[in-house]
Amino acid sequence: HGAAELDETGTEALPRRTPAPAWIPTAKGEEGDFCLRSSDCAAGLCCARHFWSKICKPVLREGQVCTRHRRKGSHGLEIFQRCQCAEGLACRLQREHGPADASRLHTCQRH
Repeated sequence: HGAAELDETGTEALPRRTPAPAWIPTAKGEEGDFCLRSSDCAAGLCCARHFWSKICKPVLREGQVCTRHRRKGSHGLEIFQRCQCAEGLACRLQREHGPADASRLHTCQRH
């Protein structure tokens, strides 16, 4: 009576797969949605730290302020991470026509 059902090949029948639970997101995350990695976010967004969690944030466009990391691994120390610059852009020191010590701001600029 307690024996498992066997299929025609003589092996134990596997239980049918049930659909994924409703709480598992099927669509990519929108801006402000919680995420674990950038692949969880929709196109044009990345997964970045915001306080002690991670949310989908927009990838930076030309002229937007970006973060330049001097040491490898320093990205993890930020409480508010920014996404990287969009494709074709690089995070460079903003060119100012004022005094040399004016701004140490980095912005996304064309290569």
